[in-house]
Amino acid sequence: MSSNLQTMLINHHRTVRWRKWNRAVAVVSVFAVLLVLGLSLFLILRNNTRRPALSTSDTPSDLVPLTLLRNANLTGAFCLDGSFPGYHFQKGFGSGSRNWLLHLQGGAWCNSIASCSERKATNLGSSKYMEQEVNFPGILSSDPSQNPDFFSWNKVVIRYCDGASFAGRPESEFDNSTQLFFRGQLIWEAATDELLSLGMSNARQALLTGCSAGGLATLIHCDDFRDILPKNAKVKCLSDAGFFLNENDIAGNHTIESFFHDVVELQGVSKSLNKDCVAKKDPLKQNQCFFPQEFTSSITTPVFLVNSAYDSWQIPNILVPLSSDLGGDWSKCRLNIHSCSPRQIGILQGFRNSLLKALSDFLQINGGVFINSCFVHCQTLAETWHGPAAPKINNKSIAESVGDWYFNDKIVQQIDCPYPCNPTCDRVS
Repeated sequence: MSSNLQTMLINHHRTVRWRKWNRAVAVVSVFAVLLVLGLSLFLILRNNTRRPALSTSDTPSDLVPLTLLRNANLTGAFCLDGSFPGYHFQKGFGSGSRNWLLHLQGGAWCNSIASCSERKATNLGSSKYMEQEVNFPGILSSDPSQNPDFFSWNKVVIRYCDGASFAGRPESEFDNSTQLFFRGQLIWEAATDELLSLGMSNARQALLTGCSAGGLATLIHCDDFRDILPKNAKVKCLSDAGFFLNENDIAGNHTIESFFHDVVELQGVSKSLNKDCVAKKDPLKQNQCFFPQEFTSSITTPVFLVNSAYDSWQIPNILVPLSSDLGGDWSKCRLNIHSCSPRQIGILQGFRNSLLKALSDFLQINGGVFINSCFVHCQTLAETWHGPAAPKINNKSIAESVGDWYFNDKIVQQIDCPYPCNPTCDRVS
């Protein structure tokens, strides 16, 4: 082979290798550009989904920031520790822009200087410890598949930081070094005043809700809520797991009545209680008006009650508190209904019967109820509100039952059969 031909072949091979290398580099470069673009798009989308900013033209995020009351210092509306109370506000949109849903947070109560002092070092007694952002699930969700009737409404969660169902009064504060503020009633008034200034004064439809201690607060303030809104507005109240029974425990002790008595006395709640109930009671028994069974039938605003007949908070705290089970026979059953013996189930059925008896007057005035047989506490702020996991009575979820009652003005009284008859409860209890 001549040297010229050899040189040509070498150059040809070099050219082929060079072209292949260039193509490989080009492919790698294009892949790298696409990778960078894809990563950038992912970061943009992630930031947008986490952004708490609200828009009236788009479905809002369910992550809602905390706002402290602007007028707290002027009104004296303080949490137990003296910090400013707060709320989470998600602006309504579309057809819900003039409708309002207020939810009163729950979280039990404090009935002594010691328990209130302990409580003020938590997010249930001080805004210093409250989460800066919270999710809005269940009845607060902006997803129509989870919350078909109220998803587009203005929605507010008023944080619970007083320990007396938003009903304590400053007259009961001690002039000493305890530094506890019993201002629940003032928190309620200051919060609603601020919300009125934000547009609630023009509400067309409104619903006051609450869970547990917040469900009790909903019943206490239901008529007050009606009074501060326009006369032509449609206003109703929904109490979730707030119908606490005045029932003796298994040892025959008045455990919950004694506890509520101490809450009312310590925090000066009497002046916030239903006036009709208080007027009918002997002065020594006026504290009983903290129990919903004593005053719910006197509320003039339409009320709907969501409660379990086997409430998973009431059974271990009212029916079987630890002080009533010194032998530990109920140690498993009080925390899990599936672990109860036939004898214990019989006692739980008696508790259910007491609930239905306590509701008899309320049912006669066509009050709305959804009383299921699930071992659960608070059902409007979870998947139990609506969807595939929601328990049902007569093939209706809680959301569907409340919707019929609120929008269609139907008489809705869904009362489940006794445990363990409802298979849909297996999803939640």
